[in-house]
Amino acid sequence: MSEYKVHIINTGKVRIEPELAFGGDHCSAAKAAGFSIKKSPKIWLPVNVFLVETPDKLILLDTGWDRSMSPNGVFDKKAQIKSLGSSLLYHVNQGVVPKGMTASEQLAKLEIKPSDIDYVIISHLDCDHANGLRQFKDAKNIMIARSEYEYAKKHPYIRFKKKWWDGMDLNLYDWNDNQGPFGRSYDLLGDKSIELINIPGHTAGLVATKITNSNGKYFLYYGDGGYGEKSWKEMVTSGISMDKSAQKKSLEWVRKESLDPNCIRSLACHGIEEKPEIFEF
Repeated sequence: MSEYKVHIINTGKVRIEPELAFGGDHCSAAKAAGFSIKKSPKIWLPVNVFLVETPDKLILLDTGWDRSMSPNGVFDKKAQIKSLGSSLLYHVNQGVVPKGMTASEQLAKLEIKPSDIDYVIISHLDCDHANGLRQFKDAKNIMIARSEYEYAKKHPYIRFKKKWWDGMDLNLYDWNDNQGPFGRSYDLLGDKSIELINIPGHTAGLVATKITNSNGKYFLYYGDGGYGEKSWKEMVTSGISMDKSAQKKSLEWVRKESLDPNCIRSLACHGIEEKPEIFEF
């Protein structure tokens, strides 16, 4: 009998420079952000979140876009700049979320209210992961690594906007276990079944969520530790990072974990190979 049910939920898409996702070890931040003289055609990638059903809990991995990004379900530049709180962020990444496709709207179709969610686990605080946080202000626990929160506080005018979570009751956690490439993780339930594992590089407090059943089989969600299978299969790091060497070491760990025979699925937020579905293990 399966212990976990995972819903892959698409919450719209994001348009970015291809180098932002697959720039590699020597890509400049300016090139990845679209500020270089020679630009590549932008690409659209999905923005996925994941609902995990355990025998007694509901867990949401990331929140995707807020409805305010696309009030009418279509691309809206003015609304996006207001929602993001920054024309700079709009320049780096544009988004759209069709009607009925925010995370909360789709959970409502499953008769799940935000207050029913036991844990919202934020992989990191970039806009396409945390812009939708206010949808889940009534969730029982909103989990953000303290190191990620402190990192975001240091860069409020570039990548992160306090307005996305301001006034909310956040559970800022410190590492209490030693899993992962840097030996920093958080054992969510105290039984090692759900580990939030630090994979820094893209941001300081980025976490992968590893969910393991009683037979040792696991599902790995690595957020923006890579931008899908291409990243870890070809060892191509993303173009925006706070620490390139840490980012590469983290991606090597994602690759190792993804190739492990016990790994039943290894998924990113933006993998083009990912389609809405439900799987159990």
